[in-house]
Amino acid sequence: MHTIAFIHDLAIIMLMAGVVTVVFHLLRQPVVLGYIAAGVLIGPHTPPYSLVTDEETIRTLGELGVVFLLFSLGLEFNVTRLRSVGATALIAALTGIVMMLWLGYEVGLAFGWGTMDAVFLGAMLSISSTTITIKALDDLGLRRESFAQMVFAILIVEDVLAIGMIAVLSSIAKTGMVDTGEVLRALGALTVFIVAALVVGIMTVPRLLDFVARFNHNEMLLVGVLGLLFGFCLLVARFGYSIALGAFIIGVIIAEAHALRRIEHLIEPIRDMFSAVFFVTIGLMLDPHALIEYAGPVAAITTIVILGKVLARSFGAFAAGQRGRTSMRIGMSLAQIGEFSFIIATLGSTLKVTSEFLYPIAVAVSAITTLLTPYLMRAADPLARALRHATPARVRRVMRMYTSWLQSLRFSGDRAVIAAMVRRILLQAFVNFCLVAAIFGAGAYAASSRRFGLGAWIPNRAVENTAIWSAALLLSLPFLIAAYRKLKALAMMLAEAGVRGTGRRSERVRRVIAEVLPAVSTAAMLLLVSALSSSILPPAELLVVVLGMGALILALLWRTLVKLHSRLQIALLETIQSEKDAH
Repeated sequence: MHTIAFIHDLAIIMLMAGVVTVVFHLLRQPVVLGYIAAGVLIGPHTPPYSLVTDEETIRTLGELGVVFLLFSLGLEFNVTRLRSVGATALIAALTGIVMMLWLGYEVGLAFGWGTMDAVFLGAMLSISSTTITIKALDDLGLRRESFAQMVFAILIVEDVLAIGMIAVLSSIAKTGMVDTGEVLRALGALTVFIVAALVVGIMTVPRLLDFVARFNHNEMLLVGVLGLLFGFCLLVARFGYSIALGAFIIGVIIAEAHALRRIEHLIEPIRDMFSAVFFVTIGLMLDPHALIEYAGPVAAITTIVILGKVLARSFGAFAAGQRGRTSMRIGMSLAQIGEFSFIIATLGSTLKVTSEFLYPIAVAVSAITTLLTPYLMRAADPLARALRHATPARVRRVMRMYTSWLQSLRFSGDRAVIAAMVRRILLQAFVNFCLVAAIFGAGAYAASSRRFGLGAWIPNRAVENTAIWSAALLLSLPFLIAAYRKLKALAMMLAEAGVRGTGRRSERVRRVIAEVLPAVSTAAMLLLVSALSSSILPPAELLVVVLGMGALILALLWRTLVKLHSRLQIALLETIQSEKDAH
């Protein structure tokens, strides 16, 4: 009977979505609005009765829509584009989050709500909806526009920051104050996980998929891609992160495969089906009675979301050097809330620190802002032109001078080459450190979860921890050596650039800088890694033995480990470069 009920619900959803979508297309309205309208028509809040019998199952299917939409975005946002995500995305995202946190908090207090309701409201309003924005840009044919790529970058930064925000909210709900250490630990762990996943994934997954693609069998390739997608999402969920973020990361990894175009073609119909279900579920959750009961707060919060996000994101993009028209298009594209707002509202309800009315208000505001998003995107250019004509010529001249001044701050000539080299060295050292931290973190996780069952062979827990920590150290040696060599190269550059003169004293100072800086930095890395893996750190007497053996291995196998890391790095760069050449 459950199977029949499920097919009944799915049939009703797809039939109604199909009919309403055709109507909206004939009316030249965005398709996403048709999906939401279909959800309202068949939902439990629309008389005479609900046509859908199992809303939870439908919401689960809707979450698959989020997964496929973020996965498709990752397929377009490969590593090369990720590296180009610069100051504009970070500044616009931070500006929008900070401003909306403050506005939401003040609005909550103005309505007489409790402090925790106001805090969670601010958090709910601070994150824009990646899913809704992607779909609206698709419907309007703007996904390939240059401003849309910046919008995607801002959304990525926001989604990453949202993970940290959830950790902050959990800390506030439990202790009544922000645990700075816990927040930094959460953000650090997330960064290490993302970097390690990208590096390991890019070295393995594209080669695997290209091998499967050689059989020229679409079914085999599609099943392989879906297996990697859901398997990685499961791994991400096990580590406590959002499956939407996991879908995006695995999409970025798979984007380096030569078979990318075939994969996109195979995924597209599945994405369209499940994304349709997702937007129908938004309509299912929209309760007209809640709109009436909380009409004042919903109207006020909707207005705050639209005006606040447009102003904050536009100002942030302009402050980072974007032109006025581009900044306006970015701001108008991000004036909504969505899936992360529901997650934050659910978190507050689960922790029993927020009132029951907060969730239906979030749903209502999300539905209304979703309805308005396509129209705001369309209005961006006319509004930008109107503001340009209304702005005095002197103000426009100052704005152009500001944009030109920001562009002039960029290095050129030899300084640009040196700056690029410094950035590359620091990035490579950071990536190697993240890999080391990931190895030790995986060891600590394995020890705490008893995944390998070493206790059956090693009954002594201290010896077991020592074995795991020693294995992590051995695996980390190539990356530790690489980080040390990169830092030494950077120290030599700084010594040559910072110490003037040609005498013996100047040469001695350069040598000291070149030797001391990388040694101190590597020691600091080891201390930090030891702190991260403190749960499996061997006892003092065993630690001395392990470190002594590690030093001996370094002395004997230094060149071998350097060659091993060089081969790994070449393999990584070849994968990225071959993808760039292919597309």
